[in-house]
Amino acid sequence: MTRPTLDPELIHQRSDESLPTERLEPFLRERLPSTAGELSVMQFGGGHANLTYLLRFAEQEYVLRRPPLGPIAPRSHDMAREHRVLSRLSAGFPLAPNSFLFCDDDEIIGAPFQVMERRHGQVIRRELPLECDARPDINRRIGEMMIDALADLHLIRRADVGLGDLGHPKGFTQRQLDGWTKRWKAAGAESNPDMERLIAWLYKNRPTLEQSALVHNDYKLDNMLVNRSEPWRAVAILDWDMCTSGEPLADLGYLLNQWAQPDDPPLWIEESTMPTAQPGFASRAESIERYAAKTGYDCDAIHWHCAFAAMRFAAIIQQIYIRYVRGQTLDDRFATFDVRVATYIDKGCSIARL
Repeated sequence: MTRPTLDPELIHQRSDESLPTERLEPFLRERLPSTAGELSVMQFGGGHANLTYLLRFAEQEYVLRRPPLGPIAPRSHDMAREHRVLSRLSAGFPLAPNSFLFCDDDEIIGAPFQVMERRHGQVIRRELPLECDARPDINRRIGEMMIDALADLHLIRRADVGLGDLGHPKGFTQRQLDGWTKRWKAAGAESNPDMERLIAWLYKNRPTLEQSALVHNDYKLDNMLVNRSEPWRAVAILDWDMCTSGEPLADLGYLLNQWAQPDDPPLWIEESTMPTAQPGFASRAESIERYAAKTGYDCDAIHWHCAFAAMRFAAIIQQIYIRYVRGQTLDDRFATFDVRVATYIDKGCSIARL
């Protein structure tokens, strides 16, 4: 097999994030299915949280994932959970890469990590590929693909893939709201009256209907690998370290929070990680309708879940920003994340009509 061309997502390892291969290499050679040849390591440059690396033994490739540098919130960046989910889900859900091993011995690389299958495809971020220029039909297909893949995930019977005991669906929404409120308060942010109003509104208006499905918990376009040739199908869904069982609308609201439309405020479009404001993409309302038709789930509370997702994004970005402020990461991409935090708080308040 001819090795694929170098992935544009790959970079040389950042100096403060490089893997200690003198300990890692012998550990991997004893445990992975194929490790013939010299080990080489590159880093995937995208993403703002977990650190992800390409391991190559001759023609055999693997992906290693570990938590970010510095202190992390409890139960976040859970490599053990990601390994457990992928090592089982991959047998029944084709978009889930298989995970081969998990290591919780900090002596190997300084943090827990898991090693998984490498999938090849394109990551679509803010900018569309050149092939999509003046092709609203392709854009429509990409948007429908996101909704369809999420619906397929939510229709999986957890027991059928050995994940019947994953998480605790009852009380999921309340625990999520409690947990992200605590993370916001622990993330070193200054007092913010708008965030306090938004959190109060979320508590007052929390949905009482509890639906249950396998929830990805970080579902968006740049966590997918896509086949660039038509029909632009999904190749893989990535970043499963927060996967659990709970309210499926949490995933849909999280996705729609990044789903910009042409009539949105400019800052919403600028902040979105997805190019859905471009011609051809379905609207958020159309996407909700498609999802509801495919899954049969009650979507009446989606407004609340979109507002909660904005609050959650603000907390996530604040967690990243405070690591930069404290010097726990040297990645200059994070220097202006305080502006992003403010944008999401404003967005959440707008969605809640505060």
